[in-house]
Amino acid sequence: MKHYKSLIELHKDNGFPPPEHPLFSIYQCNHACSIGDREFTSDFYMIGFKKIISGVILYGRTKYDHQFGSMMFFKPRQVIEMKNLEMDEDGFLMFIHEDFLNGHTLHNDIKKYHYFDYETNEALHLSPSEEITTWDLYRKIETEYQNNQDEYSRELILANVDTMLKYSQRFYKRQFINRAEISGKTVTKFNEEIDRYVASGLLETKGLPSVQDMAERLNISAGYLTDVLKQESGKTALEHIHIYLISEAKNKLKGEDKSVSEIAYGLGFENLSYFSRLFKKEVGISPNLFKKQLLN
Repeated sequence: MKHYKSLIELHKDNGFPPPEHPLFSIYQCNHACSIGDREFTSDFYMIGFKKIISGVILYGRTKYDHQFGSMMFFKPRQVIEMKNLEMDEDGFLMFIHEDFLNGHTLHNDIKKYHYFDYETNEALHLSPSEEITTWDLYRKIETEYQNNQDEYSRELILANVDTMLKYSQRFYKRQFINRAEISGKTVTKFNEEIDRYVASGLLETKGLPSVQDMAERLNISAGYLTDVLKQESGKTALEHIHIYLISEAKNKLKGEDKSVSEIAYGLGFENLSYFSRLFKKEVGISPNLFKKQLLN
């Protein structure tokens, strides 16, 4: 599998003009915008906007949902493959080497955007007004990229990249709301999957379900799951797992003649103190006090 460490090599292999900067580049597509026809990885963050008519994009070995007007976000060292892509109109690709972010706030902030981890059926679908906003930011970046870069260029480029990422976060939230009726409430589906997890005896054999476990059961990425749940309910996937398990713990403390430790271990907690802290955080009192109040 090909791994790209340098933008120069990536541009050369794909017939793009040589990059204007060794650590940052952009390329505007004209109906064709593929990066080879084979799997590859790189040391770059990549942002792409493409109106795709046909072809396949594989990201993390899963198919990207690319209806008209999709934006896609790829992180370093993720496996990507693009095959036989045909575009309806112009798009763009943006490549940001990790080292280009060194010393800038975006070095850490970019990791907060879960959509760089999104996979199946999770591309961003822009409305016409959102497309205008995105292209406007691209043009500002392009101006700095193409026109005699100086000591201000990197700051201005990254400021506009940062703004594009913030807008993308906003656009995703709009998409979560717009698609809620189509996809059904994720909170409900999430709780149903935890029910199945518990009913199948996995708490005893595997322990507490992770966010990744739940995401795989729902056929979405962990980052996307957390973001959708946060949008729908104000709570993350991990918080929902905790709420479910503490609800189960309260039920067992009321209805079963077992010790707190037996109930905690039965719910998959390997650490009693962790269970007690979590219970107190959610309920307001310790599980031992909760049980004593029931007895009295």
